[in-house]
Formats: sequence, C-alpha cells, structure tokens
Amino acid sequence: MKIFFVNPPFKAEYGKFSREQRSPAITKSGCFYYPLWLIYAAAGVEQAGYAVEFLDAPAKRMSRERSMEEIRRRGKDTRLFVVDTTTPSIYEDVEFAGRIKEAFPEAVVLLVGTHVSVLPEETLRLNAGIDAVARKEYDLTVREMADTIRDGGDWRLVRGITYRTKDGQIMANEDMPYIDDMDSVPFASVFIEKHLDVEDYFQPVATFPEIQIFTGRGCPFYCNFCLYPQTMHGHRYRFRSPENVAEEFAYIASHFPNVREVVIEDDTFTADRERVVRFCRLLREKGLHKRLRWMCNARVGLDYETMKEMKRAGCRLLLPGFESGSQEILNNIKKGTKVEQFKPFVENARKAGMQVHGCFIVGNKGETRETMQETLRVALTLKLDTAQFYPLMPFPGTEAYDWAVSQGYMSGKYTDYLKEDGNHNTSLHIGDISAQELVEFCNTCRRRFYLRPWYIGHRIWMGLKSPDDLKRALKAFGRFREFLFGSGEEKHAAHSGI
Repeated sequence: MKIFFVNPPFKAEYGKFSREQRSPAITKSGCFYYPLWLIYAAAGVEQAGYAVEFLDAPAKRMSRERSMEEIRRRGKDTRLFVVDTTTPSIYEDVEFAGRIKEAFPEAVVLLVGTHVSVLPEETLRLNAGIDAVARKEYDLTVREMADTIRDGGDWRLVRGITYRTKDGQIMANEDMPYIDDMDSVPFASVFIEKHLDVEDYFQPVATFPEIQIFTGRGCPFYCNFCLYPQTMHGHRYRFRSPENVAEEFAYIASHFPNVREVVIEDDTFTADRERVVRFCRLLREKGLHKRLRWMCNARVGLDYETMKEMKRAGCRLLLPGFESGSQEILNNIKKGTKVEQFKPFVENARKAGMQVHGCFIVGNKGETRETMQETLRVALTLKLDTAQFYPLMPFPGTEAYDWAVSQGYMSGKYTDYLKEDGNHNTSLHIGDISAQELVEFCNTCRRRFYLRPWYIGHRIWMGLKSPDDLKRALKAFGRFREFLFGSGEEKHAAHSGI
C-alpha cells in the first residue's frame, strides 16, 4: 500500500515558501526549512513497511500544474494522501488538496499542520472533497490511518482526526496520545538521504549545506506567541536519549559527506542540562565533534559550564529568544526570563567560544514606543554575532493571537500574513503604533545593528579566523543587502539572519 506525503506548492514564481518555520513565508534572506513534521510522519510509515512517495514542491519551486503532474505520475495505487498546510497558505492548500481528491477519488485525503490542528471544522468546510484533518502531533495518527485502510477497517474511527462523515457531517474523535518513547521515532536523516536533496534547504545562520532534526518535542515554557507548543506538541518536553541522538549524528557524519552542520530544531534543546552534557560527552567519545558542527535554540539561563561542554562537542551557535529589552514586556508574554540575564549569557557564550544569534520581537502586549527603544538599546549593548528584529506575527491557536484579535489589533484574516510575493506582511498594530511603524522600526534596528563599526570589524575578524564563517556570512549577506541598505521591508521569520 502506498502513502503520498505532499508539501504543496505556493507562490513558486516568487521563491521557496518555507512552511515549517514559525512564521511561514518566502523570506528575503532565502531561509528555507526542511518540512520536518511531514518527514517524521513519512519516515514512520515507511519504517512500518509502507511504500512512500514524498513531494516537497516548494523545494524545487514547482508550480501547481507541475506538482499535479508529478502527483498523477507517481500517485498510482496511493490509498492515503497527507497534505501539509499553514495559515498564510491555507486557502490554496485546501484547494490543491481538493484537486488531489478529484484526481484520486478513491484515496483518503488528510490535511496536517498547525492551522488545521487548531481550526479543523472551519478547514473542512472550505472544501467538501477533503476527508479529514489530523490534529496536533500526527505521526501516530497517520500510522493508524494507514493500518486501518490497509486492513479494510473504518478509518473514521482513528484517533486524532476531525473528519467528514459519509453524509457530510463533521465529527471529531478523541486526541491521539503524544509519543512518549522518542527513541522509537525514525531518524529524519535516513529519510532525507533517500527522498530529499540537502542542497535545496538553507538556514542563513547555519553552515551550508545543513541538515535539520528534532531531538525532542514539546517545550516546558509558555511564551504566549510561540506556535508549535501551543498547537502541535504541547508543553511537556519529551526527548530522545543522548545515545540515540549521538547515533544519528554518526549516521549523518558517515552518509552525508557534504553536510557541514546539524540544526537541532527543538524549541529549547537546553531545557535538560544533564541530558545535554551526556550528549556532548558522547559526541566527543565518538570523535563526532571533529566532523560535525551543530547549533540549537537555548534559554538565556544556560550556565557557562554547560556552554563549555557544548563547545567542546562541536556546538557553534546558540539561538536565544531575547524578544524584548523591557522586563514588563517579557512578563506580559510569559517569557520567564530576566533582562539582566542577557548580558551574562552572551558574555559566557563568547568566553566558551560560541556565536550567538539574537531574536527580538516588537509589537507584544503592552508595547510602547519607549519599550521598543529599550529593545533596540539592549540589542546594541549585546555583542551578538547576528540578530533579527521583526514585528509580532501571532497565529491562530496562540494566546498572542487571541489577545491581538480581541483588542482589534489585527483583522484575523489569513491572507493578511503575506504580501503578494509571499514575503511577510505585518497587519498588527498596537494602539496608535501602526503596522508600518513597527516595520520601519525593525528596519532601523537592523541598520543600526549591522552597520556599526564594531560589528563590521567583528565580522571581518570572524571571517579571518574561519573561512567557513566568511562564506556563510557572504552567502546570506548577498541575499540580504538590498534590504539593509535600501528602504527594506523585510520582516524575518524565526531564526533568519546574516
């Protein structure tokens, strides 16, 4: 039995639409994520013995017609289509899934992703041809659906779905439990090697080419804007054993000779210190720190001793969410951090020999022009290697979205998230601070940050020390420069930068 996983086309004429990142878009920096959630679900059913087809249309900038041609060609005997979605692209995603249903009327068409997980009934009403939506973390749901369809059972009884009955009614089953045994999840890298091309994907802050993996799911923190913990995998951090992750690093090292860096996409990889230290020591024992560099998301409470262990094990870059220079704003968004932690964190990372990419957001609950200036002032005092500044873009299912819509600060229209060319379009305003003012402030922040004499000297020095770092920076800068020196309207998604 065949299962076809589809990351559908969207605005291919303008660039690569990056669904997986926390603010999906076609970014000016060229940032393009692996479709990791889709990859893990596909790897799970392939490991279970099913034939799998996988189409990442944005990776190849495939048009809608070209994508349908490919699906028709490769889709013979497919019994289940799993189609990814996002909020900004939802209308076209549903329409495209409907075209798949028309071409394969006997197959089941299942939508997945953050948007449909939060709004399953609304989504199903958009197109009568869509059979079901899988809510939240969907690996086990897809596997159970595949087993049920194969065995001739009623797939409408599968846990974790909202579905259309035979007479057109919309019903919802109980949630599928989260995966507890994370070591049972197949390696993303094994699937990527077979089905994808690593050179199609680009992280501006990573050494090219890179590969992305999850080492755990769930985040124990409660930031009100963060998409995935609130819509997909919850707040309990369920993680793979250090031995299991080190084994995948070894696989990447031996099977991907051109891959230079591993991007650990966990929301907060450093949440469990003992696990991090054990993992780092395993990498060193196996000599993997000499072959692969890696980077991860981190909290500003990370201690210096752990940083040293990470650096010794090949960690090159930390990505903390500073978000704001105002403690009041941090409290409002439930960040759980202190502004006074920022400087020691950066100083310790630099002392340990690691780079830091800082993430800042403006437009949060309680934001004023004064707190925005505080954020810029703090960002300029931190000796960061790269930074991003962008207006808040709250998505359905997050507390930030509910707050913004309830206050009349954004329309709630899904088409407002992007411009015609697929780049971010900030529609959020805060009181008398317009969306355009938020955008212009972020442009100012980027120029103030990147065009400082200290920063220019720092990048030259880093380039002299590391040719790889110089090549990475030049590659990203080549994409980014017109928005740095021009009027610029770039509003980066999470983890983009030069």
